[in-house]
Amino acid sequence: MSDTQTDILISGGGVAGLTAAAAFGTAGFTVTLVDPAPPVTDAGADGADLRTTAFLQPARDLLDGAGLWDALAPHATPLAIMRIVDAAGDTAVSRDFAASDISDEPFGWNLPNWLLRREMVARLADMDNVTFLSGTGFASMVARLDRALVRLTDGSQIAARLVVGADGRNSAVREAAGIPVKTTRYGQKAITFAVTHPAPHNNISTEVHRSGGPFTLVPLPDHDGMPCSSIVWMADGPQIKALAAMDDARFAAAVNDRSAGVNGTLTPVGPRSVWPIITQTAQSLTARRTALIAEAAHVMPPIGAQGLNTSLKDLAALLNLAEKHRATLGADEMLTAYEKTRQTDLHIRTTGIDALNRASRFANPLLQDLRGLGLRALHDVAPVRRRLMRLGSGISD
Repeated sequence: MSDTQTDILISGGGVAGLTAAAAFGTAGFTVTLVDPAPPVTDAGADGADLRTTAFLQPARDLLDGAGLWDALAPHATPLAIMRIVDAAGDTAVSRDFAASDISDEPFGWNLPNWLLRREMVARLADMDNVTFLSGTGFASMVARLDRALVRLTDGSQIAARLVVGADGRNSAVREAAGIPVKTTRYGQKAITFAVTHPAPHNNISTEVHRSGGPFTLVPLPDHDGMPCSSIVWMADGPQIKALAAMDDARFAAAVNDRSAGVNGTLTPVGPRSVWPIITQTAQSLTARRTALIAEAAHVMPPIGAQGLNTSLKDLAALLNLAEKHRATLGADEMLTAYEKTRQTDLHIRTTGIDALNRASRFANPLLQDLRGLGLRALHDVAPVRRRLMRLGSGISD
């Protein structure tokens, strides 16, 4: 029996993998997407990813090109201002970075991850050239000069011109390709949850720094008639573990003690999720007939909405090269170009986020004062502020 043929096999049915399947499918490639765990597309279901993702302008454009944005836009909350508050000293230092400084559009748009999965799965179901094997995973592969032979967990085999690893920080594709990783552990975790509050968020995303890590509020649509935000709270692992175990009253008190009064009294709603904080980089983005994207290639702390947006920059670069190299899709020339295209940007972003995370943890008062001075300097010199915002937003000069 001959192998099933596909242009591109994507391993990983998270937001990055689903977006990749839609993008490559819209570009006319035959795509097979595999993931051992069926996607959870209901916020109330067990295993639902209750985190949110802020899509910056370039990521929105990619979603639009993949035929996804029209379905997502009605649920998206715009992010007009990024506010950074350093609350470590006697007097808090607060600075606003407004999208209007560099664009006539918001920095980005915030969406719940479970909803992203719902709309993306629906898009793939409408595409004749995309097959989503939900509940079937990547098992192994043999990469030849002209194709990769991929064995799946159900025992079937698929021949693909290009294999895309979008299967997360413990990527089976990366392991099968023999690509090592470098991992930095901070001893931190993040707890994520939603809150309602009396004051409107006015489409402002606020990052509050004190010590241990940032406390970030990202705007969401109203919940039960109240303004609502998603929170990512990073701190040392034992502190996050203790927060996750608190009863509702103690947890609400801890949240409000940490929030520096942003948006008034915060009322946690819904469940809490805990995630480890690391920086991890693959030593190569490619192997024969193989390309890594998203967390299979790089993991970084959730600061400045860089994580998934950097992942979608990987996808945009790979998609552009795939369209240019249709006749030789997955060949060494294309993969070498992908590696070269992404390495500099990835180095800048992972190094920068690592530095910001380390600075956010300062407990020494002198270092905290220096952090506050740095915030003032970055904001108050207009050309520096605008350049920083364009870099962080991924907007081309």
